[in-house]
Amino acid sequence: MRPQLSEEVAGHLRSQIMSGRVRPGERIRLEEVAEQLGVSITPVREALLTLRGDGMVELEPRRGYVVAPMSRQDILDVFTLQGDIAGELAARVASVVTAAQTKELSALDGKLGTATRARRVAEIERLEYDFHRAVNRIADARKLAWFLRTATRYTPARFLSSDPGWRAAMRTDHEALLQAFRAGDTAAARASMSRHFTDGADRLVKHLDDLGFWS
Repeated sequence: MRPQLSEEVAGHLRSQIMSGRVRPGERIRLEEVAEQLGVSITPVREALLTLRGDGMVELEPRRGYVVAPMSRQDILDVFTLQGDIAGELAARVASVVTAAQTKELSALDGKLGTATRARRVAEIERLEYDFHRAVNRIADARKLAWFLRTATRYTPARFLSSDPGWRAAMRTDHEALLQAFRAGDTAAARASMSRHFTDGADRLVKHLDDLGFWS
């Protein structure tokens, strides 16, 4: 078993839960997950232990693992936290970014724009991650970046990347963010980055409402 396999399973289950495919109170059967993903039981069991530590699943007597309760406010809280941390990191980048670093970010964003126009969802997801990782690296705030990485575990990245409305908003937010970096405008950088995350929250909550997730 490769070392990251349980992390991949955990990521898959997080996405299933956060996008509403698996709902609070539903039982997660290890054998079914293992069969769906083509893995053994061991990485699934390890993934569920991780998710239990994250508060996303609970272990109930005679039932096994079930999805933990999650409210609208929980989702808004998580995305607000993400936006606050990411906004602070973006503000720090605006105050220190060099012309060469801005060029690097623009090049990454250009690739993301190409993938977006072609609607290549998996590539959009990967390049969006690469873009934000580059921003966080320039901010040079390892602890804040760690907290953000932990908080974004709850983001169903594939769901958002598949949403045309989110993709359009993402392109607008990135353009505003790069403008703020070029101008050294910390307030605009913070606002653009925070909006990027809160927009994701609004879209996810609407999606879950439409599914009758809380009914």
